[in-house]
Amino acid sequence: MAHESKPSSDSGRYAARGVSASKSEVHAAVDRLDPGLFPQAFCKIVADNLTGDASKCVVTHSDGSGTKALLAYLWWKETGDASVFRGIAQDSIVMNIDDLLCVGVTKGVILSSTINRNAKAIPGAILAELINGTEDVLAMLRAQGFGITSGGGETADVGDLTPTLTVDSTATAILARSEVVDAARVVPGLVIVGIASHGQAKYESAENSGIGSNGLTSARHELLSKYYAEKYPETYDKATPADLAYCGPHRLTDPLPGSALTVGQALLSPTRTYAPYALRLLQALGNLRVKGLVHCSGGGQTKCRRFGTKVHFIKDNLFPTPPIFAEIARVSGTDAKEMHQVYNMGHRLEVFLEPKDAEVALRIAAELGLAAQVIGRTEVSTRPDGANHVTVIKNGQVLAYA
Repeated sequence: MAHESKPSSDSGRYAARGVSASKSEVHAAVDRLDPGLFPQAFCKIVADNLTGDASKCVVTHSDGSGTKALLAYLWWKETGDASVFRGIAQDSIVMNIDDLLCVGVTKGVILSSTINRNAKAIPGAILAELINGTEDVLAMLRAQGFGITSGGGETADVGDLTPTLTVDSTATAILARSEVVDAARVVPGLVIVGIASHGQAKYESAENSGIGSNGLTSARHELLSKYYAEKYPETYDKATPADLAYCGPHRLTDPLPGSALTVGQALLSPTRTYAPYALRLLQALGNLRVKGLVHCSGGGQTKCRRFGTKVHFIKDNLFPTPPIFAEIARVSGTDAKEMHQVYNMGHRLEVFLEPKDAEVALRIAAELGLAAQVIGRTEVSTRPDGANHVTVIKNGQVLAYA
């Protein structure tokens, strides 16, 4: 008999480190603001006051690499290899453009980057890798058909604010309103196609662990040992309970069980972009037949709850758990419910389609070397208030998120 897990919000070890999977307090504030032209879209969309064209709209998104930059810092301190920061540049960019993809943006993107650093800890060699890495990623995206241009950025020396560095970006584009992929179209009766976060796509130069840029606060503390707390105290918040700060068994160079990667390589895998896939999908089906695109970033497998109306998202055919997530769960004892709310657990892009269009979505993924499968479906909400909710069924467990 399946075991049913009761719903919870921000739970356990993740919240104890001062981070939030649901960001409920953020949504409580943001949800009071003007929702924009398409309130159910993945990104906020506003009127085009730049050109004044009423047929167009403006999409802007801001995000960054988060605490993953601290992992690059550890790697550099241990090895002297500053090139690892090129992956951090990719993390910051992809966490923006893949959200833009979810509303149909594929061209005309202007990217601006912000690096906040402690100049005593972060030398010019690291800045050079971040800047050159950014240009390399933009060139790769353009080669894949995604239209993006650098709008420059800012490097601020703010040693009083950060002992190391943060790497963030903002991406802006003008989009025809008729081309918007509006997740309000997510309704009961659709299939959910999951596109893997792990493996090696044809447009990637190395294997990807699938970790992306979410949950890295917990991931690095759960996997890495006290050695890093003792040698690099600048890399964590001293208010973190001692038993939750770098409490794992591993060094960065340890092999990751079940993988050809080391623990450090897995944690630092640059966030995969789905730009080549989304471009081809939208070209093949058009924006109206793609009912919704969800980037499973903050909130992991529960992210979809914020889209559509009166929907029960049922995910009963997820990918096998990639080694990076299996090891985090093993060493930390984190239960399946929290793992699926914090991490993507194997797929970081969801495509919502009518069943007849699933074959096209799967074929395009296969052509790009991306693992993909129908991971679930949408049904009518069973909650008395009709609110959206998610049920994950995996390995004999039923994980309910309301």
